[in-house]
Amino acid sequence: MSTMDVKLRLAPMTLADLDEVVAIERVSFPTPWTPAAFRYEIQQNRVARCSVMRAERQVVGYLCLWEIGHEIHITNLAVHPAFLEVRPGNAPAVALYGSLGFQVIGRRSGYYFDTGEDALVMEARLGDDTVGAVAGNQGTGS
Repeated sequence: MSTMDVKLRLAPMTLADLDEVVAIERVSFPTPWTPAAFRYEIQQNRVARCSVMRAERQVVGYLCLWEIGHEIHITNLAVHPAFLEVRPGNAPAVALYGSLGFQVIGRRSGYYFDTGEDALVMEARLGDDTVGAVAGNQGTGS
């Protein structure tokens, strides 16, 4: 599947997502969270909110955070490596991020060691539609 054709959807993380989430976790961090840690966040931690980003049916990223009073603490965030790079020459990724509201705000000259290619710095503002999906598993555990 080309990233140009991908439709992304944000949804609350469920236990059914854990195999895919843990696979991304393991390629993203030297000390990954265990399935039990994610289960605790989803089912028992009253301040935790966990969401997944899906491309069609595949989980391509996730976010776990704690909502404490008026503060948000991001506890875990990862994106599958195939959906992460934003090289100027990666037209499908640039188009995907553009379709999600990201705009190029800068450039890091010679950023990629393997080719010397620049990296695009992109930014998107979070809107109200994002908040609902992130808050989706609120209070599912007690």
